[in-house]
Amino acid sequence: MLGFMDYVQNAFYQATGWNRDNSYGTLTATSRNLLDFETPSGLRFHVSSFSSPNFASSYTLGSIGLVDGTLSYLYSSRALAGLASKSNAIDLRFLVPGYRQLQNLKQPDEPSWWEIWHQGKRIDRRAALLYGRLFLPRSTLEGLYMRRINPSTQFKISCVSDSRLPNGGTILAHIQYDAAKHCTEYIFSTDSALLGVRGLYNFGPSPPSRLATFETSTDPIISTANEVAALAKTQSASQPHGLFSAGGEIYYGLLNKSGGLSMGLRFATLPSHTGFPYTMTLTLNPLMGNLSTTYSVLASPKLTLSSRFDFNVYSYESELQVGTELWRRRTQPAFDDLNWARLKMGKGIVPTPNDAGVDEDLSGCVKARVDQRGGLALMWEGRAKELLYSCGMTVDLKGGENMFRGVGVEVQYSS
Repeated sequence: MLGFMDYVQNAFYQATGWNRDNSYGTLTATSRNLLDFETPSGLRFHVSSFSSPNFASSYTLGSIGLVDGTLSYLYSSRALAGLASKSNAIDLRFLVPGYRQLQNLKQPDEPSWWEIWHQGKRIDRRAALLYGRLFLPRSTLEGLYMRRINPSTQFKISCVSDSRLPNGGTILAHIQYDAAKHCTEYIFSTDSALLGVRGLYNFGPSPPSRLATFETSTDPIISTANEVAALAKTQSASQPHGLFSAGGEIYYGLLNKSGGLSMGLRFATLPSHTGFPYTMTLTLNPLMGNLSTTYSVLASPKLTLSSRFDFNVYSYESELQVGTELWRRRTQPAFDDLNWARLKMGKGIVPTPNDAGVDEDLSGCVKARVDQRGGLALMWEGRAKELLYSCGMTVDLKGGENMFRGVGVEVQYSS
C-alpha cells in the first residue's frame, strides 16, 4: 500500500497534468505492481495529516528488532484542493497499485496558456513540490525538489544524506521532456558521476492538437491567456484501440568506467478497446544477457492476473512468476452483474434491478504471487473503519520447518 506522501505526490502529478505512464521508467509498471509488491515486515504505524491544501506531514513508528521511525513533510505550491485526505474517505484504488490502464495520448498545453497577467505584468509561477524525510535513530535525511518548468518539461532533484554513504551522501538530478508522441529523460548522479539518457517512442498516429480551455478567472482584474478561446473537444473518427511503445536507456559512470544498456517494448490496450484490457512487455539487457517478458490482463473489474518469464541467454537460467490481485466489495449485491463481460463480448446489456442501489465501495484486496522455486507471498490490504491496514507474509514452500520467512502488519491513519 502506498504511503500517504506518495499519494499526495501522485495528486500533484495529476493536478499539474503530468503523464507518469509516458516514460521508459514505467514501461513495466503494471507487472511490477502485481509481482514485485513488498510484504510488511514487523509492526509499523503511520499517522499523517493534510493540514492545508499546500502542506502535508507524516510520522512513522516501527519495530523490527529495534524501534525506529521517520518524520516527513511536504509542501506543494499548487493547492491540492478537494484531495481526499481522511483515511476513511480515500479511494483504495489510489493506494493499492495494480493494473495501470493507459489513456489516450494528449498533446501538452501551449506555454502561453499557463500565463497569468496582472496590470501588464506576468504573475504566474510554475508549480513546485518540496519533500523531506528524516529517518530515526540513524539520522538519515532524504530530500526531493520537483518543478514544472513548462507544460512539457519537469525537473526533479533528490538527495540523501548519510554518514555511511561515500562522500556523506548522493544527489540525483532528473529532467524529463514529454511531447506525448515521445518522451526523453536525462539523468545525472553524483554516485560514480553517473550520466544517463532514456527515451520512449509511441507508434501510431499523433494525438490531435488541443485548443485552449475556456476558464473564468475569479479575479476580474486578472486575465489568463486561455480566456481568449472557448472549450472545444476534438475527437478523431476512429480512436486507436491499443498503444505500441518502444524505448531504451543507456548510462555510464565516469569514475568507475562502467555502463549499462537496456531496451524494451510495450503494447497496451486503450479505453476504446472492446475486449479485456491487457498489457504485454518485452525488455532486454544485452550486456547481462537478461530477457524478460510479462503479460497482465484485467480479467474483470475486480480481478487481475499477471505473469513474468525471465531468461538469461548466457547461463540459460530461467524463472517464472505468476500473480493475481482480487478486490472485495464491502457488501455483496443481491444479483450477479455481468454486464461488464457482455460488453467485452460485444453483446447487449441485460437490465438489472436497482442498479443505482448497488454498493460499489471496496473493502480491500488480496495479492498473491508464486514462483517456480516455491516462493509464495500473500498480502491483504483494506480498510477497517478509520484505519488502513496491510497484512502480509512470505513463505518458502520448500523450506520445510523454516518455511515462514516473514510476517508483518502496517496500519495507517490520516486526517
